[in-house]
Amino acid sequence: MFTFSKRNFIVVSFVTLLTIASDQVSKEMVRAHFYEGEVRSVVEGLFNLTLTFNRGAAFGLWSNLPNVWREIVLAITICLALLVIAFFLTRSYYQNITSQVALAAILGGAIGNIIDRLRFGSVVDFLDVYLGSYHWPAFNIADSAICIGVFLLIFFAQKEPADVTPAV
Repeated sequence: MFTFSKRNFIVVSFVTLLTIASDQVSKEMVRAHFYEGEVRSVVEGLFNLTLTFNRGAAFGLWSNLPNVWREIVLAITICLALLVIAFFLTRSYYQNITSQVALAAILGGAIGNIIDRLRFGSVVDFLDVYLGSYHWPAFNIADSAICIGVFLLIFFAQKEPADVTPAV
């Protein structure tokens, strides 16, 4: 039977809380100093700070659904995502430090955006990356943590070893 070690609990807790705190503090700073839609250039031709509110999921997905349906779909999606993260956290092959940090970043990012949905009914986004006239959808630190966590899991985390029992 698998048990979640004290070291893993500390790593997951620290990274999760750090992600939530940095996400929420950054969003509060932007909300305090920007009006919705305001654009401030940071790196001309590449990066702006722009306060927006995303009522949908990642990259505005489902934002055009009627309010009731959007909230139902988002609630189901969020619950499923949290269950998947909890499942992975308890698998022995995700107990290495890279996997733990990755899963904690994803968890912290998810919780950061859940806090926004509960407080504002939408997610606060403010990072605007663009090249010429092409703009990536605005995002935030929570979104970045989720993407970095997924990247770490895909490219660096250990995978479950394959069954190498020789055939007789």
